[in-house]
Amino acid sequence: MPVETLTVPFSRRAGASTPVGAPGTGLSSTNFSDNNLMKRISLFAVAAMACMQASAQEAPAKEQPKLTFSGYAEAYYAYDFNQPEGHQRPGFLYSHNRHNELNLNLALLKVNYSTDRVRGNVGLMAGTYAQYNLASEQELLRYVYEANVGVRIGKNLWVDAGIMPSHIGFESAIGKDCYTLTRSLMAENSPYYEAGAKISWAPNDKWSFAAMYLNGWQRIKRPDGNQTPAFGTQVTFKPNSKVTLNWSTFGGNDKPDSVRQMRYFSDLYGTFGITSKFSLIAGFDIGAEKKVKGQDGMNAWYAPILIARYAFTDKIAMAGRYEYYNDADGVIVSTGTPNGFRTSGYSLNLDISPVSQVMFRLEGKMYNSKDEIFTKGETARKENFSIATSLALSF
Repeated sequence: MPVETLTVPFSRRAGASTPVGAPGTGLSSTNFSDNNLMKRISLFAVAAMACMQASAQEAPAKEQPKLTFSGYAEAYYAYDFNQPEGHQRPGFLYSHNRHNELNLNLALLKVNYSTDRVRGNVGLMAGTYAQYNLASEQELLRYVYEANVGVRIGKNLWVDAGIMPSHIGFESAIGKDCYTLTRSLMAENSPYYEAGAKISWAPNDKWSFAAMYLNGWQRIKRPDGNQTPAFGTQVTFKPNSKVTLNWSTFGGNDKPDSVRQMRYFSDLYGTFGITSKFSLIAGFDIGAEKKVKGQDGMNAWYAPILIARYAFTDKIAMAGRYEYYNDADGVIVSTGTPNGFRTSGYSLNLDISPVSQVMFRLEGKMYNSKDEIFTKGETARKENFSIATSLALSF
């Protein structure tokens, strides 16, 4: 703030007749001038300090830039009792999908940069997850887990763009963050990643909202002949530290415009910390895609899931899963059988973490289908049973 020059008047009172410095006043001209000067200096110093303090209070403290390096590696072994000769497990699985061989599902190195206004992530990966999930992408992009940059344009309002983890689902490629060793049917057959732009806003600690412009349904490279934009939304509500409710949507065409078939999808789930040891995840996906161009109606699919986890200690836990996937029209999983893909899944896994950075897992899983969609040798079967074990390290 501006500092005004302070002027002290030295006029005499009305009727006074003795001038300053006159004999008998006890003051000399010199003493008065010195006192006047000291007063001015003191007042100026106080005003300057007040201005500096006010400026310091008004200027927001800037967050120091942070550069963080992290990594994750997960090796696994899976045995499919249907014994596929090519070591490839059923085609609707994209993670932990190699039979009877020790393999690497995901190795990831990531760099994160963040300030109060800017953020960015770059993650490079390898493994069978990348090999099978990004098979349709350009070769160099198959090794990119994420690459995005964001800028804050308002209070808790961010714009991010690039290759990002999907806004759909409660599971990710990083296995240690999931309740189970292998991914669910709904996770394997919905996007793990997406490319586009996102605007997100968190008005408080309980609510967050986001909207996306996307290249497609798990697409970095858009399909040839496709000029149709895709969109997504996400709403998350956390009423307290033990409950999270999420609703995500997708809308777009994943085929060339000449055979355009609009797809609409909804993902709803909740995570619930019942006690300090027992927790649940419940989810329900439903989607619909327009039938062949020129025909009326929609083909639909849906998938419910329930996972329960119990932590005996901070080092030992178990989780059980029930899931069902109904895609009778073969929109996502095509079987060529009369009833399409109508499959139930059951799994039980044991987690052991000897130290916080390491997790050992063992899981048994059974699939049961309405039609004989599995094979053992030359025999068609309705069931598929497998066991898997993994060892993961994070830092």
